[in-house]
Amino acid sequence: MVVRSAWADHGYNWNTLPGKGAKYMVLCEIIVRCTGGFWRYRERIVHANNSFLKSMMFFIYYLYLEEKMSFIGINASFKGAPQFPHGIKCVMISNSSVIGKDCIIFHQVTIGSNTIKTSKKYGAPVIGDNVLIGAGATIIGGINIGNNVRIGANCCVFDDIPDNSVVVSEKPRILQKNSVNNTDFDASALFPSTHS
Repeated sequence: MVVRSAWADHGYNWNTLPGKGAKYMVLCEIIVRCTGGFWRYRERIVHANNSFLKSMMFFIYYLYLEEKMSFIGINASFKGAPQFPHGIKCVMISNSSVIGKDCIIFHQVTIGSNTIKTSKKYGAPVIGDNVLIGAGATIIGGINIGNNVRIGANCCVFDDIPDNSVVVSEKPRILQKNSVNNTDFDASALFPSTHS
């Protein structure tokens, strides 16, 4: 009964949702919201003592993230809940990453481990406090990102970054041509007609 009323409070109607999968995803969303939101739910999993309850909570946690097309490893360490200005959308944070407090993470960010043992940068990133990570940025390997760092959109970071730094991508190259013809683009190839 409580779930049904919470469902209605969020504008969902069980009978109009297509298929069981959508219903499970919405149910996961409601469970996470009703237990204090994503970060509080995540903390409950980390501190759960009952193994059956913990495994059920894991299942809901990963379904919730799957619906957001994201992965935030349950063993990733956070000094404080980061801000996600666009929500947790397409964010990948490896299981062994360490992230400081007061961080801001935009959408489509990857904070990933290098799992090649013979690599120089084997391991996961350690990110300091007060770090802003722009949309589409990728931070890979056993590197350290200092405090008060800003990483620009679409940057690929695989080396240590000192405190109080700004990281930006190289300026795009412009290739000048005599003529550029985009009229031969065939959009119908992307969306074939279902009519014969």
